[in-house]
Amino acid sequence: MIEIIDLKKVFGDQVVLKGITETINEGEKVVIIGPSGSGKSTFLRCLNCMEDPDGGQIIFDGEDIVDMKVDINRHREKIGMVFQQFNLFNNKTVLENIMLAPVYIGCKKNPKDKKRIKEEARENAIRLLKRIGLEDKADAYPSTLSGGQKQRIAIVRALAMNPKVMLFDEPTSALDPEMVGEVLELIKQVADEGMTMVIVTHEMGFAKEVGTRILFMDEGVIAEQGEPKEFFGNPKTPRAKEFLSKVL
Repeated sequence: MIEIIDLKKVFGDQVVLKGITETINEGEKVVIIGPSGSGKSTFLRCLNCMEDPDGGQIIFDGEDIVDMKVDINRHREKIGMVFQQFNLFNNKTVLENIMLAPVYIGCKKNPKDKKRIKEEARENAIRLLKRIGLEDKADAYPSTLSGGQKQRIAIVRALAMNPKVMLFDEPTSALDPEMVGEVLELIKQVADEGMTMVIVTHEMGFAKEVGTRILFMDEGVIAEQGEPKEFFGNPKTPRAKEFLSKVL
């Protein structure tokens, strides 16, 4: 689904990504782990060009989305993104947050069909809220919600666009410990439905349970990778062994 070729990213004189080449196949749940500052979030954010790469290619849907001539917004419609800090619009209700992108994109493509587009977006948003047990929060504003509720709404907001792939950037790092479980459970449900996912996380138990493949990043490269059972049970490189000894 996504082919990454010799991906590079530089901030000032610091080389953050040092030529990563990797393939993410349809249906995979690729979990990226590694020490702070290893380039995990930068790598993830490059996959939908939220960070513009300084070299290399990212082939998605048959096009190199790094190419400036490509309409990146058209591709972002199919790449859902969930952030650490939720990024909900505080001046809009929960329902409006979920409907915003589908209505905007739909009306842009079919300006004469606004009424139907809004009705369908509303129905879909309510269906998604029911799925996570928060339909009673449809008319609430984000400031009245818990962190776990905000993050679950951020996830279904991304799902409302029917993406081909979901990117999660440490989705539980801003949550109180007792709220982590409810968010991870929703991500597991989405994974079980076959969604292609790339997840940056510090939750090793979650990485073992959900991941079909683990990428261990260190100093801007993928230092080791493998299936969860193999990687966690028998890491090959000294750096991976050292990292796992500190986090497990």
